[in-house]
Amino acid sequence: MISRCFKTFLVLFVCVTLFAPGVWAGNKKMMAIMAAKNDAMRGLTEQVYGLKVRSSEEVKNMAADSYVGKTDSKTSATLSGIKISDVVYDPQKDIAKATATMTANEIVNIDGANVALNGKVFKHVGFGTSSPENAGPLKALRAAQIDAYKQLAQQVAGFTLESQTTIENYMLKSDLIQTKVQASLAMAEITNYGWDQGGDAFVKMVLNVDAVSAMLGEAVVGAGEVIEVEGQGAQEDDFKKPKTVKKR
Repeated sequence: MISRCFKTFLVLFVCVTLFAPGVWAGNKKMMAIMAAKNDAMRGLTEQVYGLKVRSSEEVKNMAADSYVGKTDSKTSATLSGIKISDVVYDPQKDIAKATATMTANEIVNIDGANVALNGKVFKHVGFGTSSPENAGPLKALRAAQIDAYKQLAQQVAGFTLESQTTIENYMLKSDLIQTKVQASLAMAEITNYGWDQGGDAFVKMVLNVDAVSAMLGEAVVGAGEVIEVEGQGAQEDDFKKPKTVKKR
């Protein structure tokens, strides 16, 4: 009797497994892909419509552990015609990748200017995960993107630098360096990105100054140049790690 019941259960289990795989499927993959699609569309919006960047940095007494750097970015646009392709999901790392593409003829950018793009095709690769525990590399990559935008803003729009130094009895008593930048950027393209062996990220970005000037219909500082920068982003803050005490 037990053997017959077990056989019946086994047959039912096999049938459910073979013919209804959705019963056992979870939503991790779907959530990771959804996050990757949104990241790709955001990157495309920043590239085409532009973004506003505001950054400040401060270093005291010429020491790295006193450094405080903060960069904020913001973008907003009404989108249409974006296509998502090349969706890939890595179940081992729980990381999804997606590419957003759009063809634009004319847009109103983040500063409210009409920009003729004449059918130019734009593309951006985005990433996402379903779990905060697996988001370290992706957060480092995003930090590297914003760092690259900050560097472009500093070169295109310029920045303000303030310094105060006090010497007493021939010795440095205090030293302070502060920089600030605020600008709108558009049409910057990512040419390469990746991670080093330690998991820190880099993003290489270029901005064709002439192309931006032609699209805006006005002169831009740095005519004739193609500005290249490399942004960097870290997964961990080494200065916040607990210090180990050496045994004597």
